[in-house]
Amino acid sequence: MEILKIKSNAFDEGGWIPIEYTARGADISPDFKISGIVPNAKSIAITLDDASHPIFPNYNHWMIWNITVQSVIQEGIAHGKYVDSLGATQGIAYGRNKYKGPKPPLKSIHTYVFTIYILDCTLDLAANCRKRDFINNADGHILQQAILSGKFQSRRE
Repeated sequence: MEILKIKSNAFDEGGWIPIEYTARGADISPDFKISGIVPNAKSIAITLDDASHPIFPNYNHWMIWNITVQSVIQEGIAHGKYVDSLGATQGIAYGRNKYKGPKPPLKSIHTYVFTIYILDCTLDLAANCRKRDFINNADGHILQQAILSGKFQSRRE
């Protein structure tokens, strides 16, 4: 099986996430370039988690699922329960049916993880479902997954 790889023009793996992709800036989702998608893929899902949250480990900021299979996902995914341009549904998560980027406490450095899931189906989930609902329903349907992580510090000097 081919290895799934993701990249972004916004930042490199492990690098600093620019402020425009955070809740301290314009709060737009970054772009993703996906390579190695298996031929039997039926949909794509993306989650964003704060891997450094001190109280809630891997705190979910955002998720979107049922994205039409494609190798490039443009930045600035639209808000709303449904994103017609992607054939997708957004989960409630922290973003309330919209992307909600990094926003750690001032001066704190947090690591954020974008996970791309390649699924063999689309999922019948309510637009207000939580990440645990997504994971439970995706179990057994995830063909591939890959991560892109970055760090952010509010008011970094």
